[in-house]
Amino acid sequence: MSQRYLIPLIVVAIAASLGSCSSNPTPTASKIDDQAPTTSTIPSPIPSQSPSMAQLRDKNPKIEPLEATPKTETSNTVKATPRNTKVEPLEAAPKTETSNTVKVTLYTSDVQCQEFIPQKVEVSATEPVSSAIGKIVQERDTADFSLSGYRVNVRNGVATVDLRLSPQSKRQIASLSSCEQFALFGSVRKTLMSNSQWKIKDVRFTEKGEDIVL
Repeated sequence: MSQRYLIPLIVVAIAASLGSCSSNPTPTASKIDDQAPTTSTIPSPIPSQSPSMAQLRDKNPKIEPLEATPKTETSNTVKATPRNTKVEPLEAAPKTETSNTVKVTLYTSDVQCQEFIPQKVEVSATEPVSSAIGKIVQERDTADFSLSGYRVNVRNGVATVDLRLSPQSKRQIASLSSCEQFALFGSVRKTLMSNSQWKIKDVRFTEKGEDIVL
């Protein structure tokens, strides 16, 4: 009788203990986390990284323009020349009278003063006789004898050549040797009489209007 009632009691006790276990479940880790009081952590504000206006002004100071350097004209400045301005050469080239000259035959003495040597030369077309005499007289000037000038006059086929002795000349016309007379007076006479276009038949020599005796 006691065993009959003891077994059901044991069964009831086991069932009761199982029921209490099922009514109080062991909380899981997730439920513990849910049941734990949540503490929200507010992150501290991160200081703003954007620079302030003052910092920008310090970093970017205002750049003032440099003072403009005054322009100075250098010596290499080229000034424009007006188109109509005539540019003159530094030195005028000597004018050669090519169209106002004529060719004549000039006769000069040889070294031995024996013969005359003809040569073609250009003389002034306006005064060919005087120019021809001038070329001969110029060749006869020496260190101790020189002429300062001459004049020529042609009348009725006769040419009168008036010579002027230079004040610096050490010798006179009368002191000329026969060879020197041939080279000077003979060359002038031969030249004036041999150029037929001048129609000169005779030549006279004077010094300051006085006849020169040869």
